[in-house]
Amino acid sequence: MSLASIVGRALASLVILTLLFLNAPAATCDILLNEILAAPARDWNGDGVVSARDDEWIEIWNQGTSVVDLSSYFFTDADSTPRYAFSGLLGPNEHRVVFGGQAVDWQRANARSVAGLSLNNAGDTARLWRVVGPDTVLADAYAYKSHEGGNDRSTGREPDGGAWALFDGLDPYTGALEPNATGCFPSPGDANTCHPAAAEAVTWGRVKGIYR
Repeated sequence: MSLASIVGRALASLVILTLLFLNAPAATCDILLNEILAAPARDWNGDGVVSARDDEWIEIWNQGTSVVDLSSYFFTDADSTPRYAFSGLLGPNEHRVVFGGQAVDWQRANARSVAGLSLNNAGDTARLWRVVGPDTVLADAYAYKSHEGGNDRSTGREPDGGAWALFDGLDPYTGALEPNATGCFPSPGDANTCHPAAAEAVTWGRVKGIYR
């Protein structure tokens, strides 16, 4: 067999594996993506620095009744490049928040390109994957639009595990796209309880008090 044939077969196999990964089936799973914030304009991770990369965050939630080992889960954006691999345990009804800075630490520790969570403000797809034996399956995913990527706007399931809603209390949305404006605030690490209300001006001190 010629070298060209060997290379050609190898490239074909790589393409097939890539397509299988990108189109992996969704799995029934207790761990869900629960809230996403792509465009931070505040110091969300509390390190004293506002960073468009390090202050992005995602939240996952355990909707089940058993403790789950997260070591088989990892996160990607639309290009399906692993951005963060989870670890530890997550109990029933518990939340886990991952900031872009944590993704950076994981990427450096694993000799990967440093990009944080790589959430595109103009719209992207957040994907939660699970490794099950020899297979990689899509546990959950959400494709958010550009208006959901406004400064300090998050999109989350409301209530936890429910339909996706826009939490735009820090940057009111005035358009007509869905999900519509609610005037509610992002709630990293806490239950997503949002009752539609008119947006109102608030001080940053009041906002910080919500997260204490």
